[in-house]
This record gives sequence, structure tokens and C-alpha cells, in this order.
Amino acid sequence: MKLSPLPDQSKSRFSPSEPNDQRPLRRSLFKRIGYVALAIAAGLLLVWAFRPAPIRVDVSTVQRGDLQVTVDAEGKTRVRDRFTISAPVDGHLARIQLEEGDSVQVGTLVARIDPVPLTADVKAALGQLAEWKAQRAGVATQRPKPETLAQANTRIQKARADQHQAEARVSAAQAALDQANRDRQRAQQLQSSGAISRQDRESAELTAITRARELDAASLNAKAAAAEVEVAQATLAVLQKEQTDPDYLLRVYDARIASTEAELAKLRDEANRTDIRSPAQGRVLRIVQKSAQYVTDGAPLLELGDVSNLELVIDVLSADAEQIKPGNPILIERLNAPPIHAKVRLVEPAAFTKVSALGVEEQRVNVIGDFVDLPAMYGDAYRVETKIVTWAGKDVLKVPLSALFRCHENWCVFTVNSDRAQQRTVNMNHRNDLEAEIQTGLTVGEVIILHPTEQMSEGKRVTVSNQTLSATP
Repeated sequence: MKLSPLPDQSKSRFSPSEPNDQRPLRRSLFKRIGYVALAIAAGLLLVWAFRPAPIRVDVSTVQRGDLQVTVDAEGKTRVRDRFTISAPVDGHLARIQLEEGDSVQVGTLVARIDPVPLTADVKAALGQLAEWKAQRAGVATQRPKPETLAQANTRIQKARADQHQAEARVSAAQAALDQANRDRQRAQQLQSSGAISRQDRESAELTAITRARELDAASLNAKAAAAEVEVAQATLAVLQKEQTDPDYLLRVYDARIASTEAELAKLRDEANRTDIRSPAQGRVLRIVQKSAQYVTDGAPLLELGDVSNLELVIDVLSADAEQIKPGNPILIERLNAPPIHAKVRLVEPAAFTKVSALGVEEQRVNVIGDFVDLPAMYGDAYRVETKIVTWAGKDVLKVPLSALFRCHENWCVFTVNSDRAQQRTVNMNHRNDLEAEIQTGLTVGEVIILHPTEQMSEGKRVTVSNQTLSATP
């Protein structure tokens, strides 16, 4: 079999006029160009594969609106006027028939006590009173009898009469002595002249001596009579003093009787207060002693209060209390309902120590608030979540607080411009837990990045992950 020759392929690719020695060079050039293009494509593919991917971010826009700075704290409702009714006396308490939540009016019987010990105390007080009165009546027997006083006065009168008689005898004896002395002198003169005898002179002298002795005796009798008068007067003074001495005992017994009567009146009043009645209108908040039992004076029985007159008690940190002033609005948050409004009436001046859930001791202060509109569903000691408004602004430039971060000593945000992040320094003023007021550094409508991470920096490419832009995170 005869084979035909293969067709000349080189002639079909190149023009017949091209020299045969340039064909290999042409083929080598095309190969090099293909390799270079392949390498460039591979390089571009590697660059595209390993280039940094844009950071996915959540963004918001700078807006104007209302802003409130609040102190958020947990509080509770409290009845403003609470009455704790206690046992007024010792005794046996009958079972309280009221139930918690029952309405009471002024004067409603709420409890009853049988004052068993008071009965014995009243009897003892009556016995003591009778004893003091009997002893007082016996004081009269200690006074001197009127007959004794009359007898003492008569004795004084008799002693004075005897004294007068004795003084008269002294005067008579003195006169007789004077006469005897004169007779003695005449007798001595007559006897010296021989007119009378010596015996007559001696008789005159003896008479003068006798009269002198009689004067001495009369003077002694006068002194004795005067002493008798003094003794009688002293006896009367003693009797008169004994007459007034029992007045002191009477005052003592009168004081004892008055004290016993007052104690008796108190015991009788306490015994009559066995029926305990409500002092005010309201509801029974809590019953402390429900069952019948023996109670002592002062033991709490139940608590009453008007639940339509409630107040708020909110304990806040003492550092937060410095910002709160009387009149600040209070918002009470409710689930799926508009907030309830109240206002601050008082920030208590004294703080107290409270241990937090983490075991940290905190200084806290009670803030007392009044309801502006009191809902009917609230009662005493209800737990509420409150926001105390310390500052409020209208139409302020604000951003979400999550967009702010510290850069050196300033506050900064990242804005988005042409899909790249740009760091911006801002001046912040008031803020709450969600938003902050911006004074300078931003304008309305600018797009800012929320929750910037450490990967974020100036010029980084970003891509927005959230579809809607709002002022809240």
C-alpha cells in the first residue's frame, strides 16, 4: 500500500512570503507573552485574595431630639400615714376577726383584750387607799386634848396670881424692914441719951433683923411664883407644838392618798380600754398577732393605713443623691404601658449602709417622692423601677452612647465617609445610659459607627451591616 505524504501545515499558518527561519522566533514570543499574562493574572488573583476585607459595622445617624439625664434606681411604695396598733395593757387577747385588706373606719373595733392582771391591781390599789385613809384618821389621836390645853391655861393664870401675891408680900416686907430700920436708929439715939433702956434698943434691933429675914423669905416666894409661871407657859408651848406636829403626818398621808388615787384612776382607765378601736380610716395592712394569746403592754397587734395615700421611697447611691433636688420628675417604668409620673418631695439628710448583691457595702440615701397620678393597682410596699430626671433638654444634638470612646483625654467617634472610617473628636455634655449630648464636632445627619472595636482605625474600609439608621443602638 502506498502512503501519501502529509500536507505541509506550515504553509497554511504563515504567508508564503515569510521566511522559514523567523517562524520559531515568532512562536517563542507568543509563549512568553502568554506566560507573562498568566503570571500577572495569578498575581492579581493573589492580591485580591489576600487584601484586607472591609469591617462590618453597625451605624447610626446624628440627630436632634429630646434628652433626659436620669438616676435609675429601684424603689417601693409606702403608706404615708401608717398606724401600728399595740396592746394598751397586759392581758389575754381574743382572736382578731379582721383579715388583711379589710377596710376600717374611725372607731371600728379591731381587737379586744381581757385585762386579767388589772383586776388584781385595782383591788390592791383600793386596799392601799383604805389603809392610808385609816392611818390619816389616826393622826387626830396624837393631838393633845382640848381639856389639857384649858388646864394648862388655868395653871398659867393661877401661877401669875400667885406671882402677884408674892410680889405684894415682898413690897410689904420691904416697907416693914424700912420701918424697923428707922425704929432701930431712933432706939439707938434714945438709948445713948438715956431716954430708953438698953433692952428697948436691943428689941428694936431684933425687930429690924426679923423684918430683913421676912423680906428675904418674901423675895424667895416671889421668885418661886415667877418660876411657876414660866413652867406653866413652857408646858402650854409644848402642848401647842404637839398640836401642830401631826400636820406633817397629815401632809404625808394626803400625798400618799393622792398618789394611790391617781394610780387607781390609771388602772381603771386601762381596764376600761379593753376594746381597741381604729384611730383612722384605711385598710388592714398586716396582722401581727392573729390568734388568741396572752400579750404584754406595748406588743404590736396589727398595722393600718390608707393605701390611697401612698408615697415613693427610692434608695440611691449617696453620690447620685447629690444631683437630685426636690421637685425633680420621677418616671415609674411599666411593661407595655406608659410611665407613671411622680416628683421628688425630699432627699433625706442622713445616709445608711447597705450591702449590695455582690457583697459590697454602699452608702445609700432615701429619696421620698409623691405621686402625680396614682394608679389604682398599687398598694403598700410594691416594688417599682424608677427614673429620677435630674436634667432634661429639648432639641439637642445627640448620638448613641455606644458610638463614643476615649481617645487620649478626649471623646471621639468614627464617622463613615465613602465606605471608610474617619475619627472625629467631639465635645460631650450631658448623657444618660443610652444617648449623649454633643456640643461640637458633629452635624445632623452624619453617619457614625456604633460599638467601635480595636480593629477600627482612621481610613479603614467598612461595610454597613444594619439596614436602618436610627439614633438608638
